[in-house]
Amino acid sequence: MVAIIDYKTGNLDSVCNALKRLGAEFVLTSDRTVIERSDKVLMPGVGEASSAMKALEETGLVPCIMNLKQPVLGICIGMQLMCLSSEEGNTECLGIFRSRVRRLQSSPGEGIKVPHVGWNRVTSLKSPLFKGIPEGTYFYFVHSYAAGICDDTAAATCHGGDFSAALQSGRRFGVQFHPEKSGAAGAKLLKNYLEL
Repeated sequence: MVAIIDYKTGNLDSVCNALKRLGAEFVLTSDRTVIERSDKVLMPGVGEASSAMKALEETGLVPCIMNLKQPVLGICIGMQLMCLSSEEGNTECLGIFRSRVRRLQSSPGEGIKVPHVGWNRVTSLKSPLFKGIPEGTYFYFVHSYAAGICDDTAAATCHGGDFSAALQSGRRFGVQFHPEKSGAAGAKLLKNYLEL
């Protein structure tokens, strides 16, 4: 059973639909007991970091998340909240990954726009999440802030500068891109996660 943490951020329907397509058993919940007893935990989300962190804190689930032993996957803002901090709203985050989230730099003359919306190649793959996924595969991104490269970087990409496309610390994983919107490659990554 996969527990999808419901902390009232967007993008939950598309994640649920992606898991349905894979035949996964899942529940959308903010119940601590259900989350603790699940085999896997997903923390998706879209939105602004300080609001998302406040919403997560209001669930009372932060201590629960910090103590989970099963594989946890943060998607987009979910991954950013697992970092040390975010420049967006000057937000202190969970500190699971040793990276700080900073605003992407635009460069209109070079065609680098913020927010970053679209497909980017992902390289330097160093996680079981990418088993069977070739180096340089394209994934779909929608964001204005990103985690810097650090010791926990499990994949990288570039948009006005290099940043972490994925992070891993033990059994905690995060992806900045949206696997649920990334076609066959995203489905493969979610399948790999479910099989951890």
